Amino acid sequence: MQGNGLRAVIWHHAKHKGKDMNKFNVEYTDTFGGEANYSWVKRASITMPELTHYGYDGSTNYVAANKRFERELMRRAKAAVGLTNVRGSVDRYGDQITLHPYRMCTVLFITYDDR
Repeated sequence: MQGNGLRAVIWHHAKHKGKDMNKFNVEYTDTFGGEANYSWVKRASITMPELTHYGYDGSTNYVAANKRFERELMRRAKAAVGLTNVRGSVDRYGDQITLHPYRMCTVLFITYDDR
């Protein structure tokens, strides 16, 4: 990389290492009777950049940026527990997103970590 390119990469990494990263906790477990059973569980933590990284400028483009953000969040969460290319139904409850994979008796919880 040349001067400006390397400087841009260093600035990008420095910017996204600090306060503008969001942390999410991921739990993947089995279900019994449609409810989470926790007889086994896989846990992971992932970080995501804020909405400004996805095109939100503070006044416009919120819907498009949020859609891109949630798609990337789901992709990273599923990859963290080994569910790549698995489809399912998604429910949103405030700061928690729940994925019920089709034809599997399991559930994936993605929860915002505000610590």
